[in-house]
Amino acid sequence: MDKRLIEHFKKVDPILFKVLGKIRPLAPLEKSENFFADICEAIINQQLSDKAARTIFNKFKNLFSKEIITAEKLLKIPESKIKEAGTSWKKVEFMKNLAKKVVKREINLGKLDGLVDEEIINELTKLHGIGRWTAEMFLMFSLAREDVFSAGDLGLRRAMQKLYKMKNEPTQKQIEKISSKWSPYRTYAALILWRISDG
Repeated sequence: MDKRLIEHFKKVDPILFKVLGKIRPLAPLEKSENFFADICEAIINQQLSDKAARTIFNKFKNLFSKEIITAEKLLKIPESKIKEAGTSWKKVEFMKNLAKKVVKREINLGKLDGLVDEEIINELTKLHGIGRWTAEMFLMFSLAREDVFSAGDLGLRRAMQKLYKMKNEPTQKQIEKISSKWSPYRTYAALILWRISDG
């Protein structure tokens, strides 16, 4: 793990820093090469456990030749086939809608990286079925933005409750107070908390 991250967490949050010695080293964030596939995966992942989401996404990926997911290919796959992979009708609708927007050039996913975080969130949440959580996952895992924290993520809230020995799930105000210390590396803090959440 990068020394700058270790030193930062040691300085700003000794509680989180202690966890670093007990988990596998965090890999550096890497920018994705397929933004469309990433958003489809984030849609599939909505409100599912990691294991269930991974299983469904792998079946979804198998619907594409050479497992290369594109908007053009998705539009040619019958909705029933996508549903058979294990996802809901609503999520099928969300992904088909995204594919249509991409093909019609109503949204250019490639240009999103030139925007600041909140601008990207605003652009993505205009799309049917994409909320703030999905947009934040895109920032973290597709664009490799280092300073993103998803306060709406249940796993992160529960890990924070466990780590800081809170009686109840943290409030929005508590989340903001704690996570603000981690800036400009809040994404890495989230990765640490997810490891705690996974046990």
